[in-house]
Amino acid sequence: MVDSEVHENGEEPLEVSEASLGEQPVTIETLQEQLDQANDRVLRAQAELENFRKRARRDMDEQRQYANLPLVSDLLPAFDNLDRAVEAAEQNENATGLLEGVKMVAVQIQSVLQQYSCRRVAAIGDPFDPNVHEAIAQEPSEEVPAGSITREVRVGYRLHDRVLRPSQVMVSTGAPPQATNE
Repeated sequence: MVDSEVHENGEEPLEVSEASLGEQPVTIETLQEQLDQANDRVLRAQAELENFRKRARRDMDEQRQYANLPLVSDLLPAFDNLDRAVEAAEQNENATGLLEGVKMVAVQIQSVLQQYSCRRVAAIGDPFDPNVHEAIAQEPSEEVPAGSITREVRVGYRLHDRVLRPSQVMVSTGAPPQATNE
């Protein structure tokens, strides 16, 4: 089958003959197999695209959720200083007006942090959890069972489900050993 037609781009059309396809004649079964393979590739490509979209959406949601992370992390030391000012003012009887003002500011900042899902990590009396607590020492305690937290040295914070800063804590070793008099 020879055709003298020339396409718009100047190329001659491809000539297809059984000889150019090889020794195998084209059958309905081979065409159906090729069609099935092409359909399978299309379905896989569509599934891959849908998985990519879901992954991209999940990544974007996570980026939005944690967009405030650097800002909140930078504010935590200032908030710690406010807590220290409250503690110092509570020890000074003459600083009642100052104490009330600093407490109001601390409460206001704490409510803003909570509004953006930044919360304090629970510590005192809870069992030690290395995922959210940083043990800096152990101490004996008759009131607190072994492996639980006796004191919090520095408050820890979490943004949504991610730990911004672990709580620095003292962990109980249990009741002190009794001295025996023999």
